[in-house]
Amino acid sequence: MKIITLYPDMDLGPLVREVVEVLLAGGVIVYPTDTLYSLGANALDVAAVERVFKIKQRDRSKPLPIVVRNLPWAKSIAYISKQQEKVLSKIWPGKITAIVPKKPVVPDIVTAANSGVGMRIPDYPLVDKILAKFGYPLTSPSANITGEEASRDIQIVLRSLATSEVLPDLVLDVGLLPPTEPSAVLDLTSDKPKIVRVGATSPAQLLELLEV
Repeated sequence: MKIITLYPDMDLGPLVREVVEVLLAGGVIVYPTDTLYSLGANALDVAAVERVFKIKQRDRSKPLPIVVRNLPWAKSIAYISKQQEKVLSKIWPGKITAIVPKKPVVPDIVTAANSGVGMRIPDYPLVDKILAKFGYPLTSPSANITGEEASRDIQIVLRSLATSEVLPDLVLDVGLLPPTEPSAVLDLTSDKPKIVRVGATSPAQLLELLEV
């Protein structure tokens, strides 16, 4: 497991290229987002996604959230209506995960064989650069062993993952992330949207966003 510590004014070009090489080889990374540290692998690569489950020691019955770069990406892997598109354009980028009907290109292992996939666009420039260079959506569950603390502190993340028999290939260390709650979760798979998890957004804000 290689750890790269990022610092202010760092040239991110070589870093992003190294990250993409790992991902293209089916590897798993730990990367920072606008909420917590996450475990990232090619969300369309079954073998890579299986490694994420093994690292997290996560039950296969629990789906994995993913991150995409923009709305066209989301529409390429999910069935998104005009109404849903209006909602998504208001909530992204940001700390809201939307569950939408998936297209066959998304492996069933990602969604635990459910018809919906949870995705979001993080408001985090480094993630955008990685996605732009990589070209595929990334898995984005919290970087910790299942049942342990999801964290914005890389030291807690590393202590948790060190107990796993399978380790990530690359860790991007930006230290302590700003305080925040996990992303809110909206289920948009039916005509009536449902708030699954409030997270970093208040119920009032979520309801306002749904009024399109």
